[in-house]
Amino acid sequence: MNPTETAQPSAKYKRIILKLSGEVLRGGKSGDPIDGGILSSVCVQVKEIHDLGVQVCLVIGGGNIFRGLAGEKRGVDRTTGDYMGMLATVINSLALMDCLEKMGVTTRVQTAIPMNQIAEPFILRRAQRHLEKGRVVIFAAGTGNPYFSTDTTAALRASEMHADIIMKATKVNGIYDKDPKKFPDAVRYDEISYIEALKQRLNVMDSTAFSLCLDNNVPILVFDLNEKGAIRKAVFGEKVGTLVRA
Repeated sequence: MNPTETAQPSAKYKRIILKLSGEVLRGGKSGDPIDGGILSSVCVQVKEIHDLGVQVCLVIGGGNIFRGLAGEKRGVDRTTGDYMGMLATVINSLALMDCLEKMGVTTRVQTAIPMNQIAEPFILRRAQRHLEKGRVVIFAAGTGNPYFSTDTTAALRASEMHADIIMKATKVNGIYDKDPKKFPDAVRYDEISYIEALKQRLNVMDSTAFSLCLDNNVPILVFDLNEKGAIRKAVFGEKVGTLVRA
C-alpha cells in the first residue's frame, strides 16, 4: 500500500529527509560512540511518524566515530579523512537499520560508495520505490565524494527525491541571531528566509548544502531532537524550531 494514501490528512509533510548528526548517538556519561538508549529513542520517533504514513529518508553524519576535518588537524590527509568519515556514516546507518527493523519497520540502507555485501547502491528509482512500499530509506556514505558534508548529502537527496522538507535535528531548539550559549540575549527565529539567513551569515548548513536548498527551493526545519515528540510535531506542522524557506 502506498504510504501517501494512508497518511493522516493532518500531516503537513508526506515525504521528509531527516538529517541527524552522528554526535546525537554518542552516549553522555558512557562516552560510547553509539549509545543503545539514545539509538532506541531516535528510532522510536522515526517509527512513530512512519506508522502515520509519512515517507521517511534518513541521512546521518559520522562525527561520533570519525570526522574528516578533525582528522586533518591530526595530520590525516583530507581526502582520506573524508572517506573514513563516509565509512563512519555507514556504521551509524547500519545501527539505525538494525534498531528500526527490530521495531518492525522495514528499512533499506543505500550507499553512495558501492559495498554490496552490506547495503544497496544508491539508485534513485529504487529508493523512490522503497518509499512507495512503506520502507524507511537511509542514505549512507555521503555523496561518495570527499570535501562534501552530510548536510550537502541531505540537500542533494532531498532535491533528487522531491522531499517536502529537510528536518535537521540538532541539540539546539532552532536558529538564533547569535550563539545562545555565549549570549543570554540571543533571539530565536520562528521563521526566516534563505536570503536573510545568508545576509546574517547564520549557521544553518554549510554553504554548499545551503546553496542547493536555495536553488531547489527545499525548506529546512532546524529543531531540537531532545524535545519530546519533536519529529512528530514537526511533521504535523506544529511550532517547533526554526523554518528556513523562500
